[in-house]
Amino acid sequence: MALVLKEIEIVADHTAESRCDVGFLRLRRLTLRNQYGDGTTSDDYPCDIVTRPSADAVAIVLYNVESDGEERRVSVVLKEGPRAPIYLRKDKQLVLPDEREYLSIVELVAGLIEDGDDGPDGLQRRASAESYEEAGYRVPLDRIGSLGGGTFASPGISDEKVYFCAADFTGIERQEPAGDGSVMEETTVAVALELRDAIRRCRDGRIPDMKTELGLYRLADAIGYLPQLDRFVHELPDELADRFDSLGVARVRSDS
Repeated sequence: MALVLKEIEIVADHTAESRCDVGFLRLRRLTLRNQYGDGTTSDDYPCDIVTRPSADAVAIVLYNVESDGEERRVSVVLKEGPRAPIYLRKDKQLVLPDEREYLSIVELVAGLIEDGDDGPDGLQRRASAESYEEAGYRVPLDRIGSLGGGTFASPGISDEKVYFCAADFTGIERQEPAGDGSVMEETTVAVALELRDAIRRCRDGRIPDMKTELGLYRLADAIGYLPQLDRFVHELPDELADRFDSLGVARVRSDS
C-alpha cells in the first residue's frame, strides 16, 4: 500500500551550529564591489548566494496528444509530492496567509543535472532518467525535445538555471515510478491532467509552481495549441493561422 503523508516533523534544527559552506544547499556570503567603465567603483555591498552541487536543472513536460474523431486532446503528466520548505511556511508570520497547508504540491517532473550528463544529449538523458524516476515513463531520447532557452529560477538569491524539455509518452506503458531512493520521493505520485486544466490550476493557485506554469505554456506554444480557445492552430481560419508565431520555441511532436 502506498504511503500517505500526514505531516512533516522537525526533529532537529542545526541552523545555529552549521557552517554555510556545508550541506546540500550552501550559502556564499560575499562582499562585492562594482567596477564601472569610467574607472570608478561602487561602495562595498553584501550579497548572499544560495547554491547547490549543480547549478543547472531540467524540467520535463510529459505529454501526449490523443484524437477522438475530429477532436484532439492534450494531456500532461505531472508529479505530486512533499516540499518541506513550502510546508513549513505554516510556522511563519505571513503578511498574506496561505489559503491552505502545503503538505504536497503538484509540479513538473524535474531534476538537477548530474555528473555524466554532459555532452550534446546530456539534458535529454537527464530528462529521460527523471521521467522514469518520478512518473514511471521510460521515454527514449529521440522523443525528448527542447522547449527553448533556460531561465533563472530566482536570480536575486540563487544561481540555478532551469532548462525545459517536452517528452511525448504516446504509446509508452507507464510503470511504477522508480524514485531516487530518497525519503523525499517516498510519497511522490504521478498526476494526469488535460493541459488546459493544468494551466487553469496554475492560474488559480492550485498548482503554485512557476516553472510548471512556464513549462506548460511553452509546450502549448511548441505544439501549436491555444489553451484559451481549446484549439490547435491548424483548426483556426487561414487568416488567423497564418499569423501564428511560435515565439522561437522549437517545434515538438504533436501527432497522435
